[in-house]
Amino acid sequence: MNWHAYYRLGRFDKPIGIILLWSPSAWGLWFANKGHPSLILFLQFLAGTILMRAAGCVINDIADRKIDCHVRRTQHRPLTSGEIPLKNALVYLFFLLFSALMILIQLPLACTYYALFALLITIAYPFCKRFIQAPQVVLGLAFSMGIPMAYAASDIPLDSIAISLLLINFLWTVAYDTEYAMADREDDLKIGVKSSAILFADNDRLIIGLLQGVVHAFWLYLLLSVQLFNGVLALCWIAAGANLFYQQYLISNREPAACFRAFISNAWYGLILWLGMVMSF
Repeated sequence: MNWHAYYRLGRFDKPIGIILLWSPSAWGLWFANKGHPSLILFLQFLAGTILMRAAGCVINDIADRKIDCHVRRTQHRPLTSGEIPLKNALVYLFFLLFSALMILIQLPLACTYYALFALLITIAYPFCKRFIQAPQVVLGLAFSMGIPMAYAASDIPLDSIAISLLLINFLWTVAYDTEYAMADREDDLKIGVKSSAILFADNDRLIIGLLQGVVHAFWLYLLLSVQLFNGVLALCWIAAGANLFYQQYLISNREPAACFRAFISNAWYGLILWLGMVMSF
């Protein structure tokens, strides 16, 4: 058995997705628990993030297996290239989902409802790229479900902070996935796949910049409102803002490889703010 092919199918060789999915969950855990989530809860969410990100990648590749071969960046993925048969990918998906379920049943029942909603959105997302002009909106919902799950797992009702985090992460996801879509725009236009990068056309950089500006301003408002804008988090907020300016520089010429680097750079944005919380609570 070609284990490396399964490793790549779950995108374990590309941890950017794990970080982007983990960041909002970590924000939620830290705010819900005032900076002190239990080690068990921390490990449960980290493991769940890794498993569900891999499951989402497998779902996406199953749905896109006849499309990925026409996109330069994805034509060598294990399913579309024939390295892994479809039936094997389905078994692999079942294993990932079952493993995640074993973690989920240890959490409060409310977490199950959020998890099921997230799974349904994850299944729908690759098909939304065929019918919805901006499927990044759907991805934004899926990647935000870790926040209410973190609150539910901590037995804390959703409050204004949680709602703020949801809005922040939703807009941030739309922004960074538009950068991702900019890297594939030429191929997507050829095969008829829709994306926010195509929808925004020549306004893509402006809209990404506006979204990023709103997200970063919202972070400032949130941190000030909970009196966490201290020395460490203030520095982290400034550093994260510098990261956004760097992304704008990368996408300035709309060169696909640079747009993809801008997308990758978002890992630092989420981690910098989380690490600031770790050091500030």
